[in-house]
Amino acid sequence: MWLELQIFGFRALWSPYFFMFVLFLALLYFLITGPYRRKFGENDKPSFSQQIFFYTALLLLYLVKGSPVDLLSHIMLSAHMVQMAIYYLIFPIFIIKGLPVWVWRKVIEKPVIKPVLKLLTKPIISLLLFNTLFSLYHVPAVFDFAKSSQLIHTSISLTILFAAFIVWWPILSPIKEYDTMSPVLKLGYIFANGVLITPACVLIIFADHALFATYSQDGAWMQALALCVPGDVLQGITYSISGPEMFSPFSTMEDQQLGGIIMKIMQEITYGVILGRVFFKWFNKKSLEIDPIPVTETQTQS
Repeated sequence: MWLELQIFGFRALWSPYFFMFVLFLALLYFLITGPYRRKFGENDKPSFSQQIFFYTALLLLYLVKGSPVDLLSHIMLSAHMVQMAIYYLIFPIFIIKGLPVWVWRKVIEKPVIKPVLKLLTKPIISLLLFNTLFSLYHVPAVFDFAKSSQLIHTSISLTILFAAFIVWWPILSPIKEYDTMSPVLKLGYIFANGVLITPACVLIIFADHALFATYSQDGAWMQALALCVPGDVLQGITYSISGPEMFSPFSTMEDQQLGGIIMKIMQEITYGVILGRVFFKWFNKKSLEIDPIPVTETQTQS
């Protein structure tokens, strides 16, 4: 498969401009939280674990949006689902954990942002917002429409990414004022999140026909490829490529079913890790609580 992908060229495979953008974000983080943090009235540098989280998040961002994974996501639904799972489920977690509290405060406590965030991070709203947008995105008509132009694709992608941050915020917020849910409610929230995303996965896994024109019709597929392959390169190779099956070891239906399975498994693993983290943090807190010494009858009489 790798040899066949070489036909798309270096720019399509490795997105050098996006790589520079990711490097810029890394430099910005280093400068704001390091040498220039005192200009923001802060003395504390991010911890080692916070830096690991943030730089790993940037690595994941480039992996799914700048490496060959992004090109493959326009060829195979299974690659698209790997991209979605990392981009919407894992990347936001690492960013939330990677930014120091003071950076979050300076961002979200702006007069315009704070009331909107307060509203959208209410558990019911955040759950419905993310899972509705994610499910609607994978309705075939919407999915194919999203691949029709760069502007539409980017706008939809960023909107769902914003909703992904919103859905994680109530249970992972580093700011105490937003961390108001009890551990039991957090466990229920994570479970509900897993249930709500299931219908989209089931639809894809058990469909009896190819759902997405992007992966089954040459015209729609070439239109989707134009989102990541330079126009001059795409025009030059149009005559030599027959369709997505040329680059995939699976049939369209096998790839579609695999994509749904991958999304469900990666979602279960991610939610399972977060659920375990919440549970054990709660359990350890409870284990440290000291039970009051029972009062004996003798003590009462005295």
